[in-house]
Amino acid sequence: MPAIPAATVANLRDLGTLPLGAGRSVREGLVFRSAQLDRLEADDPVVARLGIRTVVDFRTWAERAERPDRLPAGARPLVADVLADYLATSGLPPAARLKTLLSDPALAEEHLGGGRARAAFTRTYRAFVSTDSARASYRAFLTALGDPAAGPVLFHCTAGKDRTGWAATVLLSLLGADEETVLTEYLAVNPGVREAFAPLIEGFTLQGGDPELALALLGVVPAYLEAALDEVAVRHGTMEKYVREGLGVPDEVIGVIRERLTVYAA
Repeated sequence: MPAIPAATVANLRDLGTLPLGAGRSVREGLVFRSAQLDRLEADDPVVARLGIRTVVDFRTWAERAERPDRLPAGARPLVADVLADYLATSGLPPAARLKTLLSDPALAEEHLGGGRARAAFTRTYRAFVSTDSARASYRAFLTALGDPAAGPVLFHCTAGKDRTGWAATVLLSLLGADEETVLTEYLAVNPGVREAFAPLIEGFTLQGGDPELALALLGVVPAYLEAALDEVAVRHGTMEKYVREGLGVPDEVIGVIRERLTVYAA
């Protein structure tokens, strides 16, 4: 799933053409993922051609206030704050404060050195499944995809890797993608994220920061996704039950999602 080469949006990808088995694939041009849209230029021709009509923003209120989205022409925003409950009980997780941590190596080492970064991300991924705000957010995301009037949908967080990565995992699993496809798609964001944040990584390292810690903050690894999938298994048994019972997505909406986003080989 190569990145779409937009000049003003990082890590922009179409989930279309990903294989779903039995000669099926995800329909192109209907569901996109990216990093935040704070640098989007209205005249970016690549984004304009996508015809995006709904933008699902998974960021916290603080992230949205600091770097508001610039919406594509004709698009409506849908705020879905995944981490609202986690923030209230556990403080701001690394996924929502990447730039702060990468600007201060001492702070990053104090809070996340010695393997604590991966442990923090693992806790956050479990919260994607367990907290009320996350369930409401991912339900809103799937509901938008199940509404033909929503048009092409773009979903994102800050770097477009964690909250966004889980949304893509849920959707692809619901459509019938196998584990290998889901994991490959999840990990495919790493080069784009690292490229987008290259100046921060360089600055962090020049200030004496551990480059491995920077990569732990900016990349995704299978263990993160496995934590969320394990939480689904423990709480709901299957992804299907998680979507239906945990998220409360009605059967008719699931049916529309599968019909809209699945294409069969000729």
